[in-house]
Amino acid sequence: MDELKRMIREVPDFPKKGILFYDITTLLKDKAGFKKVIDALTNQIRPLQPDAVLGIEARGFIFAPALAYNLGAGFVPVRKPKKLPAETERISYELEYGMDTLEVHKDAIKAGMRVVIADDLLATGGTDLASVRLAEKLGGKVVAVSFVIELEALQGRDRLAGYDVVSLLKY
Repeated sequence: MDELKRMIREVPDFPKKGILFYDITTLLKDKAGFKKVIDALTNQIRPLQPDAVLGIEARGFIFAPALAYNLGAGFVPVRKPKKLPAETERISYELEYGMDTLEVHKDAIKAGMRVVIADDLLATGGTDLASVRLAEKLGGKVVAVSFVIELEALQGRDRLAGYDVVSLLKY
């Protein structure tokens, strides 16, 4: 995994002073690196036999469809409000400085479906936990929450206690 870490550009002071941003675009453009990420996540998730992979807007959309394809599962987009055309279920959740909302089509998850939540990065876990709750609200059984990168110091994994958290690269 050190090889993958070397493919990620570290940008100091972005988006604001004091933040070290892990830019995955340099990994994504490398065909061998991107394949290695998708294959590694697939291998960790395959034994859980998910029916669907939920991708969180926006960068979860990069990884979730590829994972779903490899797993023979469906892909379900989790979006910001008013982006989905049919009837939705929504959940609001707290951010550090306010509230946000996520939506999914009501008919995207059936009772008992085994789902994996996929995103690029685990920071504080707030958006990810909201996505888990949204899937469960529709009757889904969340079998894993999956990330390419985990920022361990922010303790997002603790917020997801009780769920199988899969992350490839830990910082």
